[in-house]
Formats: sequence, structure tokens, C-alpha cells
Amino acid sequence: MIKFLDLQKINLQYQQETEEALLQTFRSGWYLQGERNKSFETNLAQYIGTKHAIGVANGLDALRLILRAYIELGIMKAGDEIIVPSNTYIASILAVSDNGLVPVLVEPELNTYNIDISKIEEKITSKTKGILIVHLQGRVVFSDQLKEIAEKHSLKIIEDNAQAIGAEWNDIKSGNLGDAAGFSFYPGKNLGALGDGGAVTTNDDDLGKTIRALANYGSNQKYVNIYKGLNSRLDELQAAVLDVKLKHIDEENNTRRIIAKRFIEEIKNPNIILPENPENENEHVWHVFVIRTAKRDELQAYLTEQGIQTIIHYPIPPHQQEAYKEWKELSFPISEKIHAEVLSLPISSVLEEEEIQMIIKTVNSF
Repeated sequence: MIKFLDLQKINLQYQQETEEALLQTFRSGWYLQGERNKSFETNLAQYIGTKHAIGVANGLDALRLILRAYIELGIMKAGDEIIVPSNTYIASILAVSDNGLVPVLVEPELNTYNIDISKIEEKITSKTKGILIVHLQGRVVFSDQLKEIAEKHSLKIIEDNAQAIGAEWNDIKSGNLGDAAGFSFYPGKNLGALGDGGAVTTNDDDLGKTIRALANYGSNQKYVNIYKGLNSRLDELQAAVLDVKLKHIDEENNTRRIIAKRFIEEIKNPNIILPENPENENEHVWHVFVIRTAKRDELQAYLTEQGIQTIIHYPIPPHQQEAYKEWKELSFPISEKIHAEVLSLPISSVLEEEEIQMIIKTVNSF
């Protein structure tokens, strides 16, 4: 069986380094808010190119905390609107509604799966305070037009960078393109922890300071609480693992790019629509390799029979989820088409040559 993602094999690449880091952390007797966290935050900020990186418990919290900090700073308030893509993973939208803000959905481009920037401005009202862009599947979405829209309407650009660590736009890393960015280090991500983890990056000193306090019970001094905060911290063990893996992220992403290029060049099946390889390859880190077909369920069953594991990212669009039943009358035809047709093939830094060939051959024979 070709696993969709062989996490054991990915992590065992760095077994010695990781075990040493974990053992040192275990023996240190310090497991939260310690030197490991400081080291990882410093290295992550340096890698992304931002002034601040703040380790938090998970990717959803990273986004929740950014928006909550803007509320505490008086930049946003309950009832304000945040523009968000209509075909994202639900976490992007949960972060908005969890803060009493209103998600306003915008359709994606069919060829990139990312938010259609040309459709943003028509959705802006006097209540709009931010645009939450999602670098979906590992592909950066950004443009000068987006910056101009944000400046013209005084909007914050928040990046959901859960899937695209290491991707670049105009030589600037994702996570340093907008006003703040949320990261997820869920084990299956390109930079994955051995459990949950997340981070926020920003160049805004006030925002960074506020997020750091909010994530620590609303406190920046022990037992002194300035906000009604949360408990959302990256623990020392996860920080130790992530610090080891961060050194290898570019190499891993490059391997994914090579495999994606092979798939795009060698999969030739009229039933299947392949993803687009951007002109500048650095714009994509191929967190997942997503194909589309009207015969999605048959293809998935066929690949399973042939010993190839696949996943659907994601079967139900957010506006059709029970959690947002108030949207059930809304229509987003492009999102609906994407969610009905997408299938993710295995892609990772540890796929063997024969597995790559097997995937290509099997998809071609469907």
C-alpha cells in the first residue's frame, strides 16, 4: 500500500536529532514557555522574515488570536466583516465567527483553487475590516491588486499560512505578506509537529505583544491579567521537534516540487484535470497534490484497489456544513464544483521512485 502520507518515515529521517532534542528537553525539567520555545520562535521569525513569531497551541488558535488581538486593540469589533474564501478548510471561517465577526465568502479561481482577488472588492462594505487569505494546498495567493484593495479600504490582510510554509511571492515568504499570519504544525503539514502546534507571525509590535498576552490567560506578567485571555501555548517538546525539522523544510519542499512536476508532466488522462504549476515554482510548496475529475468516487475506489491511498480535501464546502446552516440557501457554484471533484494523490519528501511511477501509471490507466 502506498500511504497517502507516511509520517513515520518522514519523522524517522531526523530520528537522531529529534531524539536528542526531546531527551534534552525531558531532562531540563522545563516544559512550557522555556528556552526551546524561544529558540524555535527566533528561528521561525528569521526564516519567515518577520519581527515576531509566537508559538501557540494549534493553527485555529493562531487565527483566533490574531482576530481577537485586533478586537482588543480597537481595530475590529463584534459584527465587523472579514472576507474569506468560500472553499477553504472550515478552521479559517471558525476563527472569524468565534470572535463575533462575520465571515463574508468569496469564490475561488477554478485553476488555482485560491480566492479570486478580482471578486473581493464587490463584497466590501462599511463593516469590512479584514481579508483572510488562505494559501490553499501550498500555493501562495497574493498580488499588488490585493495590497491596493486593502490600502484603499483600510483593511488588514491576515494570512492563513497553515499549508504553505516556505512558499514565496516576489521573494517574500508567505507569512510575511500581510499584517499577520497563522501557521499550523499539525503532524501532516509540510512542517509537522508530533501533535498539535501553531504559530503567529507579524511585524506589528502591538499586535505581537497583545497576542502573546492573550495566549497566556491574558497575562504578560504572572498573575496580572489585562485581558480575558485563553490558554494557547506551544509546549517545549513540540518546539524542540519543530526546531529540528525547520532546518530541513526547504529541502523537503523542493522534493515535493520535483514530484509535483513529474505528476504534471507524466499524468496524461483525459478524464483528469491536473493542478497548475505556477510560472515561479517558489509560489507552491505542494502541501497536497490535488487533481479533479467528474468521476472522483470511481477514481478513488480504483486507486484504493490498486493499493494507492488518497484523501478528499474537502468533501463538503463550508456553506453546506451543518455548523453554518444559516448559509444553506447560498450558492457558490465554483466552490461546489471543486468540492465535488477534488482528490488528493500521495505526495511527500519520502515517496520512492517506484511509488511515483506506480501512481502515474495507475492514474493513467483509469
